[in-house]
Amino acid sequence: MKELLLRTLHHEETERAPWVPFAGVHAGKLKGYTATEMLTDADKAFESLMEVNRLYKPDGQPVIFDLQIEAECLGCGLTWADDCPPSVSDHPLDGSDEEPPETPCNCKIPKKTSGRIPYVLEVMHRMKEAVGDTTALYGLICGPFTLASHLRGNNLFTDMYDFEDEVESLFAFCNRVCMRMTDYYIEAGMDVIAIVDPLISQISTAHFEQFMEGPYTELFRYIREKGAFSSFFVCGDATRNIEAMCKTNPDSISVDENVNLLAAKEICDRYNIVIGGNIPLTSVMLLGNQQDNMKFAVDLLDSVQVKKNFILAPGCDMPYDVPVENGIGVAQAAIETDAVREMVKNYQAEAVDTSGVVIPDYANLAKPLIEVFTLDSAQCAACGYMMNAAYQAVETFGDAIDMVEYKFIYRENVARCIKMGVPNLPSMYINGELKYRSIIPAKAELEQAIREAIEACKK
Repeated sequence: MKELLLRTLHHEETERAPWVPFAGVHAGKLKGYTATEMLTDADKAFESLMEVNRLYKPDGQPVIFDLQIEAECLGCGLTWADDCPPSVSDHPLDGSDEEPPETPCNCKIPKKTSGRIPYVLEVMHRMKEAVGDTTALYGLICGPFTLASHLRGNNLFTDMYDFEDEVESLFAFCNRVCMRMTDYYIEAGMDVIAIVDPLISQISTAHFEQFMEGPYTELFRYIREKGAFSSFFVCGDATRNIEAMCKTNPDSISVDENVNLLAAKEICDRYNIVIGGNIPLTSVMLLGNQQDNMKFAVDLLDSVQVKKNFILAPGCDMPYDVPVENGIGVAQAAIETDAVREMVKNYQAEAVDTSGVVIPDYANLAKPLIEVFTLDSAQCAACGYMMNAAYQAVETFGDAIDMVEYKFIYRENVARCIKMGVPNLPSMYINGELKYRSIIPAKAELEQAIREAIEACKK
């Protein structure tokens, strides 16, 4: 129920933790629509979201989960898919290795009539009228760092070292975009404005404090002054940046399975900030069964213990093909926790079989092997930009290296991650050695690591 979530965001103790299923394109799957249909057709989107509301009985619910809405308005090219949101394929401020412009050229703050914003606002208005009294509605906005990366591409990670003033100008522009979108979404009746910035997990705390602390503090103050609640939504292993995020004063923070939720909650509690998460998207929600989902949800709720400052939710946007019974299982665990706890008290999840995983003979490779472990580079922005770094390396070195992506959405790749001990997603290995863990490598840095690997293979 809506009131339960709002009381939690007011930092009150509640009879149970509120439940917020982040069902983006998965909502379309429930009604037989593709992701593209879900994200372009207001009638199909509304029908799908109402099915989420009916089946999963959420206390809070996102309306549209697409981090490319703003990027598309600003001139980014998109690649569409049937089972995930579109990905950015063209960066208007890329300019290869050239210096980024201080003021983004040809980029104007989106209007209500820009791109797909009219579609989003129509769906928001219809959802507000249909369930706004019983369900808290989330308006999701692409955060300033990820939006800047959509505009500039992978060069942004090098720019932070080489062109500090220009980068600050770009971030300031993107923050103004976030504020304008905030205006539109609050006017459409959204109760919570979630700033979704997956790439925050891919930068150092020093860079966060230098470039993001000011914009985010300003942004969350703006949302609060407008009368809405805020959520700082980050994907990947954001552990090192949780406290810095708290210092920007959001009402809540959402994290995924890469983050130790109890450790993060301890930090958030010191700042009296609500934390949400972090049911694993693939290993549990997508690839598990209903009992796996019920068991995980109950155990997570029991581990948190206190009925304050916590929201039960998936770690991020639910994969398109999550079985409906798994979502229902989590909903039941959230709403009827005592009964479900009794149902699964003796349940043991089936262990992942790793016996069929063949690990390369890294010591005797003829040429360097780059292995990129991702959630899914087509769906996860942080994974996508790490893959872009790998693709750039392939363009530079050609046949002198091999490269492969292992997507965590497949059972055999889950087994490979377990056997290799992959700590977080995304991660990049070179010749079996973990080189980049939840951080996007700068182009020059990655190229130097590859040159060293090439020399090692010659010995």
